Amino acid sequence: MNRSRPITPETRVAQLLEAYPELERVLIEAAPAFSKLTNPVLRRTIARVTTLARAAEIADIPVRDLVGRLREAAGLESDDSDTPSDFEDAAEAEGPVPWVDAARVRWTVDADQLLEDGQEPISEVLKRANSLDGDDLGLIRSSFRPAPLLELLESQGFRTAAVRSERGFATFIGLLTSSESDVQSE
Repeated sequence: MNRSRPITPETRVAQLLEAYPELERVLIEAAPAFSKLTNPVLRRTIARVTTLARAAEIADIPVRDLVGRLREAAGLESDDSDTPSDFEDAAEAEGPVPWVDAARVRWTVDADQLLEDGQEPISEVLKRANSLDGDDLGLIRSSFRPAPLLELLESQGFRTAAVRSERGFATFIGLLTSSESDVQSE
C-alpha cells in the first residue's frame, strides 16, 4: 500500500481506495452515489477507470471539494499546484438537445438495476449501442452521470447527451451523423 500516493483530480478511484481504504467512508459521505463502491463488480470495473474528477461529476459535487475533503481525511496537505483548470467540471446538456427525440428511443438500460444485480452495465450498453441504426437512439437511466461510459461511447463514434431527470440522469446515445464524423476526424 502506497500511503504517500498524492490525491489529485486524475487519481483513479480504485488507486485511491487501494492506498487509502478508509477513504471509502469519506466518499460515501460525500455523495450517496458512491455507496455503489461496495458493489464488487463496480469496484473491479468502473472504479479502475474512473478518475476523481469524473467521480465528482457523477456525484454532482465540485471536484475541488471532493479532492480537498479526501486529502484532509488522508492527512495530506493541500496541493497548491492544482490550477483552476485541473478542477473544471464537465458540463451536462442544458435545455433541449436537438438530436434527442424520445420517439426514436429503441431500448433502455437501467444502470442502477444492473449494478444491484451484480452486473456491470458497460458491456450491455455497448452491445445495444452497436445495434443502433440510422436515427435510432438508446437510453441509459441512472442515479449518476455515467461519465466513463460516455467517454468510451464517444471514443467509439457515438454521440451522447446526459440530461438531468427526476430520478437522476437520462443519457441518450445515438450514431454520429456523417457531418459530425467528418468534424471529429479532422
